[in-house]
Amino acid sequence: MKKLLACFLIAAVVLSFSPTSAFAVNTATHGKITGKSVVSGLCSLIIWPGIGQYINDNETKKNWTHAIAGLLPPFRLWSGWDALIQRQGGRWDGKI
Repeated sequence: MKKLLACFLIAAVVLSFSPTSAFAVNTATHGKITGKSVVSGLCSLIIWPGIGQYINDNETKKNWTHAIAGLLPPFRLWSGWDALIQRQGGRWDGKI
C-alpha cells in the first residue's frame, strides 16, 4: 500500500512539472443541431459510431477513430453526441 501511494505521489509531482504545451489543444467547434445532425447522431448511436461523422463531412481520420473507438460501448454515446452537435475538429490539432 505504501509503495502504491508513493508511486501516485511521484506521478503527481512529475505531471505538475510538465509544460502545458505538452497537452493537446482542443480545437473543436460546435455547429447547429439540424435535421441532418439528428439523423447522423442517431446513425452513430444505433448503427455504428463513425457513420454520423461521415454524414457530417468530418475528416477521414476522425471517422475511423470513432469507428474503432465504437468497439467499446461508452463511446457510442460520445460518438452520437459528437455527431448530433456537428462538432468539427477536436483534440490532437483537429485529428479526432
